[in-house]
Amino acid sequence: MPEGVRPGSEQLIKLTAAAGGKVAALSAREGQGELLRVAITGGGCNGLSYKMKFVAEPRRGDILVPTGGVRVVVDSKSALYLKGTQLDYSAAMVSGGFKFSNPNAKASCSCGESFSV
Repeated sequence: MPEGVRPGSEQLIKLTAAAGGKVAALSAREGQGELLRVAITGGGCNGLSYKMKFVAEPRRGDILVPTGGVRVVVDSKSALYLKGTQLDYSAAMVSGGFKFSNPNAKASCSCGESFSV
């Protein structure tokens, strides 16, 4: 494990088998890196929104979580908002895609991409 990167567990974030499979397929297709970075940023219709991108290396202070057959990195600030979150994936034509289930969210928008605490 790189210096300054802490090991994490699925108590922080858990990917379902469906989400892990889709992340692995997208990672291979995009070639940007095999780590999925999940972060919380300001914005969206409820004040906070989820951001996901592939990265090649974790950064100092990141938490590395093996889950769903892939590896996810989370910065320590985002970890405060993500604790206990599950990420699922659905291939359904209507309302398909990645879905966050976050027990910390007090309200979320209908698209499921932003929330408030």
